[in-house]
Amino acid sequence: MKDKPVVIGVAGGTGSGKTSVTRSIIQRFADKTILMVEQDYYYKDQSHLPYEERLQTNYDHPLAFDNDLLIEHLKQLIDQKSVEKPTYDYKIHTRSEETIHVEPKEVIIVEGILVLEDERLRDLMDIKVFVDTDADVRIIRRMMRDINERGRTLDSVIEQYINVVRPMHLQFVEPTKRYADLIIPEGGQNHVAIDLMATKIQTVLNETQDHFN
Repeated sequence: MKDKPVVIGVAGGTGSGKTSVTRSIIQRFADKTILMVEQDYYYKDQSHLPYEERLQTNYDHPLAFDNDLLIEHLKQLIDQKSVEKPTYDYKIHTRSEETIHVEPKEVIIVEGILVLEDERLRDLMDIKVFVDTDADVRIIRRMMRDINERGRTLDSVIEQYINVVRPMHLQFVEPTKRYADLIIPEGGQNHVAIDLMATKIQTVLNETQDHFN
């Protein structure tokens, strides 16, 4: 692969359907190669902190993310170099020792609640998307995820949403909507918007290929 990859940012609040949108786009490119890079994998390493302090981590604040490493990896992928993507262990609240080997691909989708918050990340993107879903739907999805996948109790999820998630969404996530080239209401259920998105990606790919032919 010689052409520069198409880099797409998909942002939106917790439980908005960002992952569903990304997966729907990937399914529409069976003959293409699309890589998803999740911002959630790039939470900062906290192994130097006592476990009790790690429990206080605000995962919805921009400072929780190691954007320096994410940007470095994106630049390497754009330059056709492979990277070792970090993983995060939510049970011990720090980065895992395991990494995931990632090869560069034609389309890179960077997905996460705050991928449009950092100007350095936005500058690497060809297309910026914000998935906009009602708050009541998002909190229900977050509850289901945290209880089923992360072993949380219902009370702890509700308390975190009221005291942390909602304030952080209003302060940091919602304002990034203004940077989006495309706003997709209702996430993965919006098939028309996803089809338009897929068409745009195909157009950009075609233009890039024509440029190098």
